[in-house]
Amino acid sequence: MKNRLRLPSLSSYGAGWSANRRIAIVAGVVAALLVLAGVVAVLTGSGEDHQAPATTAPAPTGSPTATEAATEPSSASGSGSVPKPPQIAEPVAYARAAAQMLWSYDTRDTSRDQQLAGMRAWMTTETKYADWASVSGQVPDPVLWSRMADQDQYAAASVTEGHYPSAFKQALADDPSAITEAYIYVVTVNGKQQIAWKKGGGGTEERAVTLAVQCRPNQDCALAAIAPSVTQ
Repeated sequence: MKNRLRLPSLSSYGAGWSANRRIAIVAGVVAALLVLAGVVAVLTGSGEDHQAPATTAPAPTGSPTATEAATEPSSASGSGSVPKPPQIAEPVAYARAAAQMLWSYDTRDTSRDQQLAGMRAWMTTETKYADWASVSGQVPDPVLWSRMADQDQYAAASVTEGHYPSAFKQALADDPSAITEAYIYVVTVNGKQQIAWKKGGGGTEERAVTLAVQCRPNQDCALAAIAPSVTQ
């Protein structure tokens, strides 16, 4: 286990941020949800997949610096093993695919710039709602990525379920029209990450993440941010 380097855990990422920072991406979208999100600290969501509300139109670790987290990927770097975003118009299905993408990487054939470029392709192009820093911050800094590559480290992910947190569903029920400004849905996804490296090293870890997904009517969904933790 000595050679193992773990990627930052998505389930704990941003735990030290202020409440205002953590809810910035969804500010103005669903007011009731913002209040709840500011006071809930830990994500423990679980349960079966839910259909979209009736109002929808559908291993190796390190902490990146603030500068690295905000760095834009090179458009000419390609995306290596990072999958292209799927053409999906349903929030939970897209969030499940996005979580699997975020929990997967392969330093054997993908550079850090390629990893970032591949992730960037999943983001909404509406800059008003895109929190790229919350997503790019999941990628280790260049030095750590290089160390991971030296160990041929890679990870594959499986998703067990995705659902709308109860706070989001309640807020949407209280004010169905609130979603129609940005069409951003909050989805919690649970799954597992399988990590492997040289000489047979490896392990499996539970993963959980809450994502903000933008799904405008008659358009494919896109990732907006890693969202605040909210209730089940």
